[in-house]
Amino acid sequence: MTVNQRNTLQREIERILPTVVKPGRYVGGELNQVVKPWDSVKTHIALVFPDIYDLGQSNLGLAILYDILNQRSDVAAERSFAPWVDMEAALREAGIPLFSLESQRPLSEFEILGVSLPYETLYTNFLNILDLAGIPLFNDDRSDNQPLILAGGQAVYNPEPVASFVDAFVIGEGEEAIQDVVDVHQAWQTSGRSRQDLLIRLARIPGIYVPSLYAVDYHPDGTINNVTTTHPAAQLPVDKRIMAELPPPLTRFLVPNIEIVQERVSVEIMRGCTRGCRFCHAGMVNRPIRERPVKQVLEALQEGLNQTGYEEVSLLSLSSSDYSHIIPLIEGLQCLLTERQVNITLPSLRIESFSEELMDVLQDLSPGGGFTLAPEAGSERLRDSINKPLSDAEFMDTVRSIFEHGWKSIKLYFMIGHPQETFEDVRAIAELCRAALQEGRRFIGGRAKIHAGISTFIPKPHTPFQWSTFDETQVIEEKLSLLRDALRGAKVKMTWNDPQASLLEAWLSRGDRRMSAVIHQAWKNGARFDAWGDQFQIEPWQRAFQQVGLDPEFYSHRERDLNETLPWDHINAGVKKALLQRDYQWSQMGKVRPDCRQQCYSCGILNTFSELRLAKPTGGWKCP
Repeated sequence: MTVNQRNTLQREIERILPTVVKPGRYVGGELNQVVKPWDSVKTHIALVFPDIYDLGQSNLGLAILYDILNQRSDVAAERSFAPWVDMEAALREAGIPLFSLESQRPLSEFEILGVSLPYETLYTNFLNILDLAGIPLFNDDRSDNQPLILAGGQAVYNPEPVASFVDAFVIGEGEEAIQDVVDVHQAWQTSGRSRQDLLIRLARIPGIYVPSLYAVDYHPDGTINNVTTTHPAAQLPVDKRIMAELPPPLTRFLVPNIEIVQERVSVEIMRGCTRGCRFCHAGMVNRPIRERPVKQVLEALQEGLNQTGYEEVSLLSLSSSDYSHIIPLIEGLQCLLTERQVNITLPSLRIESFSEELMDVLQDLSPGGGFTLAPEAGSERLRDSINKPLSDAEFMDTVRSIFEHGWKSIKLYFMIGHPQETFEDVRAIAELCRAALQEGRRFIGGRAKIHAGISTFIPKPHTPFQWSTFDETQVIEEKLSLLRDALRGAKVKMTWNDPQASLLEAWLSRGDRRMSAVIHQAWKNGARFDAWGDQFQIEPWQRAFQQVGLDPEFYSHRERDLNETLPWDHINAGVKKALLQRDYQWSQMGKVRPDCRQQCYSCGILNTFSELRLAKPTGGWKCP
């Protein structure tokens, strides 16, 4: 693009911004933004989050990659987000290609687009971004001089549904992998070889999956016969990328110009989980546990506050109360927060790891507000089945302690649709909520509040429940109706997920490579912002299945055989399939597998990643 063309483009962007809601989403210029002269670097990377700025700018993974890449003198990393519907219409009407925030360059001018896919309902937004950028949607339609489309995130542990659109996936943790991709891309640029040569080079990087170098063969019944490689550079299986130690935490956060969903300094205190909840995708794929030292956490929070002026900090992990140094950490936070007068946000805490000592220090840290717990199921029997063993008595002891220590509200997370769930199990959810509210009123009267958040179980890849079926949507509606009736008049607030949206997530998370055609057709049918309740429609997806000739129930309402080749079997998340199978069978017997802090079950994570044995301990427990 010439200087005159760039100037014209910027004038056009300035012209349309006053016509859209929140033009601040599209202008950049935030505190701590990094802008490098375009010609001063060899590689330009657009980090793309396929949702609006208000959500994507809060994503810690995106912020970490932005910081890591911009520390390199030979790389410029810029950002781009999905335009809201009004901005999309304005871009299309004016013929303006989607652009980055830092330089307002069209995305098509970048060498690499790094797309974050943390959840499946971003897929149509992802296609929309490519289309708005003028980049061919399908990977086999791209020429040598078009950007490399690289995708990563939690959703791509099953990359197959979007395999037709992505050139290469980062499977697992991206902090080191993205650097390897840049190095290989720069060497390829110097070589002057074809795009196919780049893909072959990328396939040799540990943790990189290049779908065009793999072939999938199907049985007549639609199940997968086998997955084979079409080039010797392609790995089979593709082992996830993992870091032996957590990298230094981010401290230089961008401070947005408009209000976003989370405006805080966030530090990941621990990665991984040992609990083994059978429904939990994150708990399985993020093994093993790696902890950050208390001193490093506190220093990072202090520096982050200095760099941003934020008034809130957040400790991130799958289970903060399982962090082995949680008491010293919170005691350190008390000094920091007293000095800086900021608030602290903790994620949902595990009832199993509560203690009076923890409650005492938390009371001093954030008195009076709300608390979040996740029993997940209403009955003891079902909690054993999902490997979240917790007695009703233990639950009530925790509720009692929370209200005794001065908190006024508790949010309880439950799932419905678990394997082996009965209507009695669902009714038990309402009974627990009523009992919790009654306990709160014993201590603080009418100020006690209980909020029940109800989601729908989705059998996720790489979990023991990956063979399970998704509950019938009609049955889910009946269970929700039961809960609404049982809680009516109880003064328990109840919120729930749309069962149709959960059904879509089940299709996408459990799909094979043929789902790419459905996603493409649904996008053509108008599907956008499928994660947004006011934008989501199931009809474009139902019509898309019909148009491409696939049965949606094949992906959702079908229990899979234990010997079936699953669409994601060639992706190794670290936990052996044999252990997942055994856990699935145990779930049907109501058999509990204790926390692997108590006993190692040889899940496979350290057999595959033997170098982790040599890593220096970073504080707390680590695998034997």
